Amino acid sequence: MKRVWGQALAAALMLLAAGCATAPTNVVRLTGDPLVDAPNAIANGPPRDRVLWDDRLAAAAMRQGRFAQAQVALDDTLARLGAIFSADKESKKARGYFTAEAKKTFLGEPYERVMAYYYRGILYWMAGEPDNARACFRSAAFQDADAENKAYASDYVLLDYLDGLITAKLGGDGSDAFKRARAEDRLAIPPTANPKNNVLFFLDYGRGPTKYATGEYHEELRFRDGFSPALEVLIRVDEQAVDIGPYDDLNFQATTRGGRVMDHILGNKAVFKKTTDVAGDVALVGGLGTAIVSQDQTAQEVGLGIAAAGLISKIVSAATKPQADTRSWDNLPLYLSFASFQLPPGQHTATVEFLDPKRVPIPSLTKTITFTVSTDGKDKVLYVSDQSTTPQIQ
Repeated sequence: MKRVWGQALAAALMLLAAGCATAPTNVVRLTGDPLVDAPNAIANGPPRDRVLWDDRLAAAAMRQGRFAQAQVALDDTLARLGAIFSADKESKKARGYFTAEAKKTFLGEPYERVMAYYYRGILYWMAGEPDNARACFRSAAFQDADAENKAYASDYVLLDYLDGLITAKLGGDGSDAFKRARAEDRLAIPPTANPKNNVLFFLDYGRGPTKYATGEYHEELRFRDGFSPALEVLIRVDEQAVDIGPYDDLNFQATTRGGRVMDHILGNKAVFKKTTDVAGDVALVGGLGTAIVSQDQTAQEVGLGIAAAGLISKIVSAATKPQADTRSWDNLPLYLSFASFQLPPGQHTATVEFLDPKRVPIPSLTKTITFTVSTDGKDKVLYVSDQSTTPQIQ
């Protein structure tokens, strides 16, 4: 009997050691400012969170007009996303039963990966490289699609619209991309694209979705809807004015793929944890009961053996970590939009007003941007968020 319990205890301790998390050794103190926290976290925090902090840094830098800083962060993210399915050691371990999802390298849900490519595409276009911008927008669409099983395709209106616009600007036929964009619209309807428009506004506003977990073992990944006080944007520049609504909604994109609601549940891990826990209870109670009531030594040993197996099963259950990964790119916008103008070379000033549901401007969100259209024929690309600093020169 001692040998049986000794073997059970040894096995239990091995499983417990394998399943227990070690205390964090690289805790980073946060200030709440991504421009401060991200460099600190990247330098001193766990490497598995690097992409998360690159993403947060990029969004914050974009809003302050620090486009070079945003580019560096996004290039780092995209380099790591390029190896997304080669699966590093920690990501492989996270698929197992005994490693928490949050231990894997953060790469983001599809909508988060889409936004990394989307922002990088804007920066490429700013730099006078529309062909590379189009490649980023197409890569973003790929992140939203099920390329392996063909179960669903990307359904971002703006990605297809911009693909078509750049194609037309480069002398190609963008009609198929425009047709997809029109077929996917759920909010504002994209206008007919004019390839001659040379001033392009990329707009985003509102607070995007974040993640949380539900379920007995916190195995169900859910999304808490973001919110925006503004529903439309009014842009005034020179004597022109354009009133536009959102083309894409990240609440929708986070919770669906191809328009189909996704059930983000780590079901296999949760079922395994529950099954081993219940099996352990049954074996412990039954085995110990047999050992206690029986007068036969062999029956007692069998009962203790069953109880030992139950103990192992309980330890296995305790070591199983089905908790969903709720790390979020938490400074994303809710809505994405776009507008374009045809303006002569020279300096111009644009006023961007974010309108509430009654179409009344929200004064605290109004932005003023001064920009110069060059004489070389290149597009002037402007990025404006409701959180952008103002006034701003781009």
